[in-house]
Amino acid sequence: MSAARLRAGLVGLGAMGRNHARVLGGLLDVDLVAVVEPRSMSPGDFPGVQLLKSVEQMIKVGVDYAVVACPTAQHHPVGLELADAGVPALFEKPLAHTVEAARLLVEAFETRGLVAGVGHIERYNPALQSLRQRLEAGVLGDVYQVVTRRQGPFPARIADVGVVKDLATHDIDLTAWVTEEQYTSVSARTARKSGREHEDMVLVLAELTGGIMVNHVVNWLSPLKERSTVVVGERGCFIADTLTADLTFYANGAVSSELEAIRNFRGVVEGDVTRYAIAKREPLLVEHELFRDAVVNGTDDGLVTLAEGLRTVEVSAAVLESAATGATVDITARQPARPA
Repeated sequence: MSAARLRAGLVGLGAMGRNHARVLGGLLDVDLVAVVEPRSMSPGDFPGVQLLKSVEQMIKVGVDYAVVACPTAQHHPVGLELADAGVPALFEKPLAHTVEAARLLVEAFETRGLVAGVGHIERYNPALQSLRQRLEAGVLGDVYQVVTRRQGPFPARIADVGVVKDLATHDIDLTAWVTEEQYTSVSARTARKSGREHEDMVLVLAELTGGIMVNHVVNWLSPLKERSTVVVGERGCFIADTLTADLTFYANGAVSSELEAIRNFRGVVEGDVTRYAIAKREPLLVEHELFRDAVVNGTDDGLVTLAEGLRTVEVSAAVLESAATGATVDITARQPARPA
């Protein structure tokens, strides 16, 4: 490994792969030296970068780490090839298309002691990072409920998975992360309204350890693009808009009201509203900086580990199972205990 600059490779040059290429091209102390893409590419798009057809060729070129942004079903074979060659890897989310494939990737990288991570990019969204810090500080008190809404038009780039694995995995991961709790059960319904092979709409009702209630509304059927996370708790409610990276806190009211309808209501009333000023760095850049530093230091500090990525794949599989069977799926009975 170079003492000064790292040599990075990229596998896959779809829409997300091009975003990774853009960030890698300007990342401090990193050189993007090779891109693997079976489809034809224009050399003029990547001056000084070797354009290759296989992971084997990239390994021969020599890279200090690789970013895996090919279709989800290819993560497993590509990841095993990288692990066998001793190459650290950052996988686009989700980690794999099946639970078994995800488990094999966890085993392959952990047994070799290789740095690896999953690109659940919402963890690096400034609004959600601020939200987690404030939950840890006890601003909300006990957390009661998390509700996420993630909807918008169908992205033509997605063909290999449905909305559960492509979009809902964002919400599954961020919910477990911001609350620092795990899913215990899920009940879900899916729909196919656009004539495609995979589901394009899902509603999820779930429960986390600690009794936190969760609801996810996700679809590819809305002209409105929406990305919101609402956390309700003992002292009020947080709303995080991850499109704008804004975080707002609605506190429970402390001032009594003379209005008859409100005075007789035995719940809470609206109090102060605070919109926080947050530094807004690009989440993908933050993700890449953390992975670069992890490779240099040989740790997984700040990364979404493969074990965490596996948990998200397990929950998404349970969502699809629940939708197929109409039954609530108990996740805790299926997940082996893992270190926190």
